[in-house]
Amino acid sequence: MNEPKKDKQFIHKPYYVGGMKAMSEFIRRQLQYPASAAAQNIQGTVQLRYTIDYQGNVTDVRVIKHLGYGCDEEAERVVRLLKFEVKKPRHLRVEFHKTLNIHFRPPKAVKTKPVYSYEFKESGKEEQPAPQSGFFSYTITFNQAK
Repeated sequence: MNEPKKDKQFIHKPYYVGGMKAMSEFIRRQLQYPASAAAQNIQGTVQLRYTIDYQGNVTDVRVIKHLGYGCDEEAERVVRLLKFEVKKPRHLRVEFHKTLNIHFRPPKAVKTKPVYSYEFKESGKEEQPAPQSGFFSYTITFNQAK
């Protein structure tokens, strides 16, 4: 007579599917560095306290440690996108409170390689208009002996 084991925990804590690593990856992909913070070269940490309802939705987000320059609002926006899994604790509606730190660092400058274009012209032909900015143009002319 095998009886199913009863769950020893009365209230189960909510969890993000995939664990903390998946949650930090989600936050990293969704987080956009604010333009006003980029102009001032601001970096730091925003600390948030949020509430998870019995359905796994983030309902209330409060900023504990402010950074300013639009970083607080961006961190709050991203945390509201989170969705947690919650096992129903025997038909009770329990809210959970968690704290999260979100780090803001200026984005690294993207190194772009210059695009080179080469033009070969014969002497005596008309000039071409200048190429778009950001491009290099080389003109090589050959003197033809007569």
